[in-house]
Parts: sequence; structure tokens; C-alpha cells
Amino acid sequence: MLDIAWSPTLNTLTRNAWRLSFGGGIAPVQRTPSTLIDEAPHQNLYRFDTAKSRGDRPVLLVPPLAVPSRCFDLRPGQSLAAHLAGTGKATYLVDYGTMGYEDRGLGFEDWIERIIPASIERVSRRHHGAPVDLIGWSLSGTLSLLTAAARNDLPIGSVTAIGTPIDYEAISVLAPLRAVGRFTGDRPLTIATGAMGGLPAPLVQASYRFTALQRELIKPWFIAKNLHATETLARMESIDRFMADMPGYPARFFHQVCTQLILGNALAAGSFQTRSGTVHLPDLTVPVLAIGGTEDVIAPIESVRAATDVLTGSPAVQFETVPGSHLGLVAGPKAKDSTWTHIDRFLGGVVARTA
Repeated sequence: MLDIAWSPTLNTLTRNAWRLSFGGGIAPVQRTPSTLIDEAPHQNLYRFDTAKSRGDRPVLLVPPLAVPSRCFDLRPGQSLAAHLAGTGKATYLVDYGTMGYEDRGLGFEDWIERIIPASIERVSRRHHGAPVDLIGWSLSGTLSLLTAAARNDLPIGSVTAIGTPIDYEAISVLAPLRAVGRFTGDRPLTIATGAMGGLPAPLVQASYRFTALQRELIKPWFIAKNLHATETLARMESIDRFMADMPGYPARFFHQVCTQLILGNALAAGSFQTRSGTVHLPDLTVPVLAIGGTEDVIAPIESVRAATDVLTGSPAVQFETVPGSHLGLVAGPKAKDSTWTHIDRFLGGVVARTA
């Protein structure tokens, strides 16, 4: 009787151990069905397929650089894109593709002035000029906020910034870099990347793993403890695949991150300098939802909360705290009942106020 009772668990343990070691993984890669509707350099536009449509105004998912665009669609149960499409919203994603040495001159202005505005306009035209609600995670929240501040003429309905730091002095893991930078400037951070044309993908991947060092150190124990829990291992696997596919930063973009965000803390002062001039965050005039995570070391809560201080031109800046790490805010096991719920309520309220 004991052998019979334990056989399903033993089978699961054996199967999961084999799949992790030799069998190609716990679960196959599954993406939410989508359609490529427009192609352009570094701005391919996709629409996620949905069985129903409420006729609400569209949503554009804006991914960060140096991150696979599937951050919004890791796998079933970890897909903000699938959630939004499942509620009947017309949900779009702009995909930048790969970045090479020839892209070394691309900077924030290329996204603020060209890539994101063009994507917004293409989505809006498909919906008879309707305003587009932007959703960004991490640095793409920064890009979305700066785009809305720089281009009041665009049909932007709102901006949701998930795990988007504003006050970089509140990010403790960056304190050593800022301390060194007071004496050396940005050269230790940027001289090598300038020669290479950017920050290579392996360094991006390594830096992200460093910020999740505890996770990496306890990973063997975590696997052993959860070898019977197939779904838990599948979530872990999806995050590992995600980090392994992180691309690099163009040199100019990385230089701007170092000089203006990390060392200069420009966003906390409400501005950002581009080739075309200064973008002032108080010029943003649409509603904003800012979401910070309790376990996020890349964008701690106080660094995100600073959005409520600098976005003084917005008619409403809503700040919410949710459980989760940096990626967990978007795709963690608790995101559905925290981050996604706040987004649903925020977008519903924005649409209701403007109807």
C-alpha cells in the first residue's frame, strides 16, 4: 500500500529530475497567439489575438531595452498580455528586435521621439484615432513617461509604469557605483562599452543575476525542495530562459543610463537631456499608475514612489505597492491578484472618466 500511495509522487520526482537534467526542460515554451501587423526597424508591432473584444481603447505594451519583449508573455499564468487580451482589450506589443554594433548610436531620444511615438500612432489609427494606454516595465516605464512628457500631441490615454525607478539615490545596489562616480565620472562604466558598441548581452545577463544573487545561490536547494512541484519548477524555468535571452544595450543608451540616471539622478529632478533638448517630466499631462514591489532591489519602493513628486502636471498619479521582485511584479505567481488587478482598475477608471 505504501508503494502504491507514493508511486505518483515518485513518478513526478523522477520525471522532473530527468527533464531538468537531460530532457529539455519542465514545460515547453508557450506564447500567447499574436499577429505581426506592421514591420519597421526596431519597431515591429504585434497584436495579441483575442476571442472577444469589448471595444475599449487599445493598450500598447512597451518593453525595456536589454530585455526580451516576452517579459509581458513568459508562459500561461505568467502573461500580462494574455490577461489583458482575455479581458477583451485590444493589446499590442512593440518589439525592438536585436541590437548590434551598428546600433551603438541609438539613445533615449530614438525611443522617445521616434520608435514609441510611431508605434502609438499606428495603434491609434487602427482604432479610429482612439487614445492609447501605455504599459511599461522597468526602464520602458521611463521611456513611456518621457515620451508622454515630450509629446503632448500624441494620442496617449495614460501611462502605467511597473517597477520604474525615478529616484536612483534610493537604489542601494547602485550606491557603490555612485560613490566611485563622484571621483571618476562615468568613464569606468562607459569607456569599455563605447569601444564595444554597447553593453554586451552576457554582461547584462550577469548583472541581472547579481541583483538576484540570493535566488541564484539557493537555486539547487529550491529545486530539490520543489522537485515534486511541476508548476513551481516551470515558473522557475521560464525566468531562467528569460534571463538567458537578455540582449545588450546600445552604447549611447547605456551611457545615458549611467550619466543621467545612475550618477546624475536626473529623473528625481524632473528632467532628462536628449539631443533635441530637455524633456521635463512635469509636462506630462495624462493619468499615471506607478507600481512598486516589496522585494524589488532594482527599483525599490521609494525609488518608484518618487513619481508622485515629479509628475506634477498629471491629473492623477496613483501609486500602488505589491508583493514581488522586479520581474515578479509583472510575471510572478502573485501578479494576477496584485499588479494585474491594479492595472485593470486603473484602466477602467481612466476610460470611465474620459467617456
